[in-house]
Amino acid sequence: MTYRRLFGRLLLALLLIFILYQLWIFAHVLWWRNHNPSDTAFMDEQREVLQQKDPKAELKQQWVSYSRISDNLKQALVASEDAKFLEHEGFDWEGIQAAWEKNKKKGRIAAGGSTISQQLAKNLFLSGRRSYLRKLEEAAITVMLEAVMDKQRIFEIYLNVIEWGNGIFGAEAAARHYYGVSAASLSPSQAAKLAAMVPNPRFYDKNRNARGLLRKAAIIQRRMGYADIPE
Repeated sequence: MTYRRLFGRLLLALLLIFILYQLWIFAHVLWWRNHNPSDTAFMDEQREVLQQKDPKAELKQQWVSYSRISDNLKQALVASEDAKFLEHEGFDWEGIQAAWEKNKKKGRIAAGGSTISQQLAKNLFLSGRRSYLRKLEEAAITVMLEAVMDKQRIFEIYLNVIEWGNGIFGAEAAARHYYGVSAASLSPSQAAKLAAMVPNPRFYDKNRNARGLLRKAAIIQRRMGYADIPE
């Protein structure tokens, strides 16, 4: 067998593996249209980290339906993370362009310009490491999510699986961890502060009164009234 033929077969095998992996992801996306995910890649990663220190450590997460999550939190997250959530089909091209310019200036991936749909894609299937290859995979999964699910379902899953602290995942666990209330009972100020924590939740779990966090929460609260959410 010539090296050229061997190389061709290797490329074909890699292509088949790639296609099968995409089909595996798409099958999960289809299933989650009507069933709730019990775990995500981010949850598995964080559980492993916690169990290195304490083998019995478990994550705090409790699924609640979309109707049992305060509109205050929904508005706060849209205002802070993705103001065009209801308008786009998974990507905010202006945000991506701004992130690209910022990354070029810094010479590394410092900003992602990610929408709520992209963040969900990353949380469900990918690691926290930043690379352009991971961004391409994130984009492919985002297209699948937007093709299969409506905006309310995407947002419902997002609200229940995103990280909100050290071992804290989802709106219900976050509301009880930080305020001792249910996700349905969050006030505007509480919701705004939770939304402000999303970019760096483990840091803010330990630094809950950081000046930057309080400043950002105040800005989010002022914008919440203009945020459109799935009904």
